[in-house]
Amino acid sequence: MTHLKNVSGYLPDENPPLGKLILFALQQIVVMFPATVIVALLTGFHISTTLFASGFATLCFIIVTKGQIPLYYGSSFAYLSAIVSVTGFKYAAGSVATSPDEMIRIAQFGIVMSGFVSIIAGVIINRFGKDTIDKILPPTVTGSIAMIIGLTLAENAILDAAPFIEGLNNNPDTQLVWIVSLVTLFSTIFFSVYIKRGVLSQIPILLGLTAGYITAFIVQQVTGITFFHFDIVQGAIVQMPHFTLPKVSWPALFAIMPIAIATIPESTAHIYQLDIYVNQLSKKKKTGKIYKIKEKLGLNLIGDGLGDIVSGMIGGPAGTNYGENISTMAISKNFSIAVLLAAAVITMIISFFTPLINLIYSIPKPVIGGLEIYLFGVIAAQGIAIFMDRKVNMFDSKNLAVIAVILIVGLGGNSAFGGMIPFFGLQMPTIATAAILGIGLNILLSIGHKKEKDTSTDISS
Repeated sequence: MTHLKNVSGYLPDENPPLGKLILFALQQIVVMFPATVIVALLTGFHISTTLFASGFATLCFIIVTKGQIPLYYGSSFAYLSAIVSVTGFKYAAGSVATSPDEMIRIAQFGIVMSGFVSIIAGVIINRFGKDTIDKILPPTVTGSIAMIIGLTLAENAILDAAPFIEGLNNNPDTQLVWIVSLVTLFSTIFFSVYIKRGVLSQIPILLGLTAGYITAFIVQQVTGITFFHFDIVQGAIVQMPHFTLPKVSWPALFAIMPIAIATIPESTAHIYQLDIYVNQLSKKKKTGKIYKIKEKLGLNLIGDGLGDIVSGMIGGPAGTNYGENISTMAISKNFSIAVLLAAAVITMIISFFTPLINLIYSIPKPVIGGLEIYLFGVIAAQGIAIFMDRKVNMFDSKNLAVIAVILIVGLGGNSAFGGMIPFFGLQMPTIATAAILGIGLNILLSIGHKKEKDTSTDISS
């Protein structure tokens, strides 16, 4: 019995005492906060609304999954280029920089409809099993889409990090702006690589952002370059989030909806991770319970899709369940659904506090640029990770054909046409076009296709 008392942690259906519950909830918020608000900054969505949508979507996810899956919903970077292609938004620090309501409403329609992609995938898995989805969306498709999502954002990242400030671009001192973006980039990488334990290991983005923010302040004091020109305490202390309703737009649907395809492998990986972590803890605590979380993949995708619908209906970006929060739960051995419910409610409350929102809007553009270089690169690298994890045969001509078409149409369309490919009088969003072509080509080439053997030779022999 003494041994059992020393096994710390909370299973999904266990509740910590009130004090610990609030502390654990705040920890979950700190982990999801940086990525969620940065998505809002880069898409021009209202930060207060984005935070509220994150909490509200998490509540809805927990309700629809009947408290069986401990996950937190946050904004997804995967949708950035698609949303920006619809809104035309360019991030500019130092003011409440948001897209016009009309453009946000149009993007909302695409986001809401993307939720149905996840829901349909979840229903198919529940009815026919995961193999059916794998045939339609093999790793050659999902991995390639993940790669182009990250790589098509490369130009945005470099431009945001570059030493240019309007009105001062001919001043040699502006070259020092590079210091801000590079300190942000390398400090974020440092925290990601070298801090392996504790809460700090889960917030490298927040730590890197803080380092860049402080660096920008120092450079401003030394050179006179103005990075901060926004009053954090302006406006009312408490203010209602800015809610908007979707507006039907078929171009927005075509641009945004297919991106949901790329989030399915991520959600799948998260469910399998959770299953391992939770059942390991249950075994250590000798509860005798087996939590069949991996069998709830379909239910998870349905909940994820509902999160997109809920978020999109009130003016929030598209999202997904967060790996950062899963890692935090694994480290703290705290998988309590009650903690996630508390985190969702507290996040919704935070969204009403104007000074915090203003502080986020004050983040200098080079700081955001430094973060983007790392974050967008990681998105692209996840595509390679999907290939490796699923052991994609890169010597199979069918696989090469699907990957080649997706990559070149996606990247070429973005660089040559700015994200919209002209096609018989239509403007075709590059990522969506690449995804649809890849899916169609994979289905077509699967007819009568037999997998080719790996004929590579070992050059070391």
